[in-house]
Amino acid sequence: MSISTNDLKNGMSLNLPDGLMTVVEFQHVKPGKGGAFVRTKLKNVRTGAVVDKTFRADEKVQHAVIDKREMQYLYREGNDYVFMDNESYDQLQVPTERLGDATNFLKEGDAAVLPIYDGEVLGVDLPAAVELTVIDTEPGVQGDRVSGARKAATLETGFVIQVPLFIEVGEKLKVDTRTGDYLTRA
Repeated sequence: MSISTNDLKNGMSLNLPDGLMTVVEFQHVKPGKGGAFVRTKLKNVRTGAVVDKTFRADEKVQHAVIDKREMQYLYREGNDYVFMDNESYDQLQVPTERLGDATNFLKEGDAAVLPIYDGEVLGVDLPAAVELTVIDTEPGVQGDRVSGARKAATLETGFVIQVPLFIEVGEKLKVDTRTGDYLTRA
């Protein structure tokens, strides 16, 4: 479906020759001389790269409708993650490389939103923070309260993060899904 660059909105997805893009920001510019144009900042949906692109005013671009489906992560099968659609109960296999770093934070039974375009899963939208259990870390030593000191901890997904010295095996932690950093005990 074609739309005019005059109708762009933040968060809108476009199917451009450069790839599938999301509008991060846009600005209509009307110079004193010459025709009006639209200056945009676009984010590539597949790679995450942000590019600046300028369009003529009222130029036609392809609008991409991305379907965001609520799913539940069931289990891992070989190199694929298996999700179940919460409405149709259909199961969907998604290759690990499509999910990127999200695999560090997904545990069986978790809810996730999968953006789908033309039958292709583009990735996974996770909440800003998830709760994960520590399955392995060195024991904290009594009196070892060096300010800001950290140690490695392995979470139930296999992801290793740096945590304060007082964290022990079996504790649930809140982890930031954007940075992979320890936030607090859950």
